[in-house]
Amino acid sequence: MSFFPKISFQCEVEEYLSKVFRNNELITALGTKEAESKYQSLLSHLSHPPAITTVRVNTNLASVKHVKKLLLEEIQKQFKGIRVPVIEHPQLQDILLIPVIGPRQDLKKHEPEVIVGAQCGYAVLRGAHVYVPGIISTSKCKSSLHLKLLNVVKAGDLVSVYSDIEGKCKRGAKEFEGVKVFLGNGISELSRSDIFSLNGRTIGLGVRMTEPVYLSPSFDGVLPSHVFLQNLPSVVVSHVLNPQPGERILDMCAAPGGKTTHIATLMCDQGEVIAMDKIANKVKRIKQNAELLQLNCIKAFCYDGTKALSAEKREDKQEGPPFLPESFDRILLDAPCSGMGQRPNMAYSSTLKEVTSYQPLQRKLFTVAVRLLKPGGVLVYSTCTITLSENEEQVAWALETFPCLQLQPQEPHIGGEGMRGAGLELHQLKLLQRFDPSAGTLQGTDMESLQDCREEDLVSLANKDCIGFFIAKFMKLKSK
Repeated sequence: MSFFPKISFQCEVEEYLSKVFRNNELITALGTKEAESKYQSLLSHLSHPPAITTVRVNTNLASVKHVKKLLLEEIQKQFKGIRVPVIEHPQLQDILLIPVIGPRQDLKKHEPEVIVGAQCGYAVLRGAHVYVPGIISTSKCKSSLHLKLLNVVKAGDLVSVYSDIEGKCKRGAKEFEGVKVFLGNGISELSRSDIFSLNGRTIGLGVRMTEPVYLSPSFDGVLPSHVFLQNLPSVVVSHVLNPQPGERILDMCAAPGGKTTHIATLMCDQGEVIAMDKIANKVKRIKQNAELLQLNCIKAFCYDGTKALSAEKREDKQEGPPFLPESFDRILLDAPCSGMGQRPNMAYSSTLKEVTSYQPLQRKLFTVAVRLLKPGGVLVYSTCTITLSENEEQVAWALETFPCLQLQPQEPHIGGEGMRGAGLELHQLKLLQRFDPSAGTLQGTDMESLQDCREEDLVSLANKDCIGFFIAKFMKLKSK
């Protein structure tokens, strides 16, 4: 399936990444040809959205079966009678899986065009409509006879939507001939003048997608208290942490709160979940999500995780950071990372300097986490990237730096084992969990093939065709 181009990187980042997937350990294990094939397959997968939409049910408020029934009704309404299954995952019993139909290659393109930014484009590929802040340009219609610019976009016009994946389109432009990717067709909700109003504060729905390239349900305003859109590996993380009612748990880099709220739900909202992020607007989002999902055990703080360890004993009753050593039963460090596993992504813009800046930051956070963890406690480290330096190399460093840490098996273990190249033993790699998008076969799903799919086949597809992700689980040994 070559509907979209492979993801592109800056030259120095491409060279760096190619070395990661052509390292000596990996080539020895797989062979040069298979290692190269795996790398090329990864580049193709990253530019496409996952084949399955994953929805986490807020089991604090409703049962999975009840929400499943409501979602089936919603999808039938959105898709105008097209029957798309909603599947319960057999190992992750709080999520529902919805197959994505596409890419649809028979859609007729229309004029005028609406150009959106890359991030907006990626959201559209995963089922979202186009909101005004994401619109960069709306072109004027062209006359097929005279090739002259004629009418501007009006509310109610049928438009084709494209993504400017390289960020070169100027806001308000009437024409754009740069690199763009077709996302589908929709109906403009506003006129061009309304979209680019003089005060620059226009918000709300800009284009309602009626014929997206990938047909996936929109969750804009759909069951907001009952469901949370979350990538499958991100759901796995909280289950691996295995929080228990009554425990005190720290989510060190918590925004926007998906994992935080999941942890609180798994604890039956009993205990204490401390969520930290150093950006105030993101902390506000965590609080909003906790309130929306009616979870009361979450306390969110705007604080830098690298400074969360108190240097001296405190006499006050302050409940927020910094914290004394050995304050938490379990800690999740979903670390800031280079984000190379996110999908879809057609043009990765970070420089090599930015990519390599994450490893030392992750180690600072990890060091604080080890100090804050009680003996016998559990620390889960995760990233949404595919590099060795931020994943397996961090595990090797942690085991050497902190003799008190012991690598633990993970349950559930849905992803593959860790990648070779960091010097870890085979038994250690098997304890790690790496979600590798290239593990699956990149293929489109149409209505005909969907009817022939068994539920177990769709579950298998969801497990493999997801974002790139990494999980390691440690236990802090008790002092003898």
